[in-house]
Amino acid sequence: MNGDGPDLGKKDAGEESTPEPGKEPVTPDVATARSDEDDTHETISQILRSDHPAVVTVLAVICAMIVGAILIVASDETTRNTAKYFTAAPGDTLSAGWSAVKNAYVALFQGAIYNPNGGQALSPISETLVYATPLILAGLSVTLAFRAGLFNIGAQGQILMSAALAGYIGFAWDLPAVVHIVVAILGGIIGGAIWAALAGLLKAKTGAHEVITTIMLNYIAIFFINWLLTQTWFQAPPYSQAVSRTVDGNAQFWHLFGSDLRVNFSFILAIVATAFVWWLLKYGTFGFRVRAVGANQDAARTAGMSISATYIGVMVVVGALCGLAGASQVLGDANNYQITASVDGGVGFTAITVALLGRGTAWGTFAAGLLFGALTAGSGQLQASTPTPPDLVQVLQALVVIFIAAPGLIRLVFRLRRSKSAGSAVLAKGWNG
Repeated sequence: MNGDGPDLGKKDAGEESTPEPGKEPVTPDVATARSDEDDTHETISQILRSDHPAVVTVLAVICAMIVGAILIVASDETTRNTAKYFTAAPGDTLSAGWSAVKNAYVALFQGAIYNPNGGQALSPISETLVYATPLILAGLSVTLAFRAGLFNIGAQGQILMSAALAGYIGFAWDLPAVVHIVVAILGGIIGGAIWAALAGLLKAKTGAHEVITTIMLNYIAIFFINWLLTQTWFQAPPYSQAVSRTVDGNAQFWHLFGSDLRVNFSFILAIVATAFVWWLLKYGTFGFRVRAVGANQDAARTAGMSISATYIGVMVVVGALCGLAGASQVLGDANNYQITASVDGGVGFTAITVALLGRGTAWGTFAAGLLFGALTAGSGQLQASTPTPPDLVQVLQALVVIFIAAPGLIRLVFRLRRSKSAGSAVLAKGWNG
């Protein structure tokens, strides 16, 4: 063929391409959708291969479970006995070790989530929510302080003081049912807010470090509760035990799913408080000041923000959140509707761990509180049905914090790439003020 003849292998520029048989034509909209889907998959893949805070947190929990499994094997008597003749029958040791790990983690699951062998199938998840509620509320308190560059060690004292005031209103005042609950909750909020505001005021006006002041306020609160429990107007008759009078039925939190399950209205308060802290930090004007002061005091001061007012304000909110935790301890049945010297239940210090695991975010703290609540609820079943020591729960919690505090180790073990969002949350700056 010469150069002037028709080129059968080419099409005119204006001629539309004919789709191959059996295939639909690819329109511009379909091509754009496919491109967006590919971009989404690529973004997710990059996050999963990077040291994104969420990825590091999940991997930290997995690593804690793995190390916990090793400790379970090491503490299991059957596994140690079979290890004596490991070279002759290695399968016995491996089988015993696997059984010990499986039984321990199954017991934790059954005690925390669902137990098909139990009388009440929802009882485990109910117990998880009961234990998680004060951890979430107090954890949010520590988280908010972290974002302002403060380290709130005083959650214990704030919970004690709020529980004392909420409990006193609960058993000493005679009010209608709904009003009684609302007033008792407000009393708890006020008690916690005032106690935390003292530390904020000292920080703002004198520069006293909040770690020192909140620790000292913890001791004051402890001894104040001990004194209250010796007073006849506060103590339950016949005045032979260090326990307060029982909160009136009108002030007791409602059970969410019937009286057989302990989960109560305080869990709703925890959800509302989490949503509030999330909104405050993300959209609130005061939350913006908190983040600005926590990120850089000098820049915030140059922008016209009052550092002292921010410190006092954030500690008031921090104390109010702990006040809800204290109210939940005494108005709910976690402590039999009574105040004791240990009404805080160790929540104040565990909340620091919860906040660390939550990576300075509201919903991350909520999830961390649920995890720690599940571990605590599962420890009872662990002790009852396996020879594994229940102290494993505290070990797992400590291991999670260790791995969270060492993201470089997680990066090294799982060969993760450093991401821009890694370590983006501002936490307490320590002793540099």
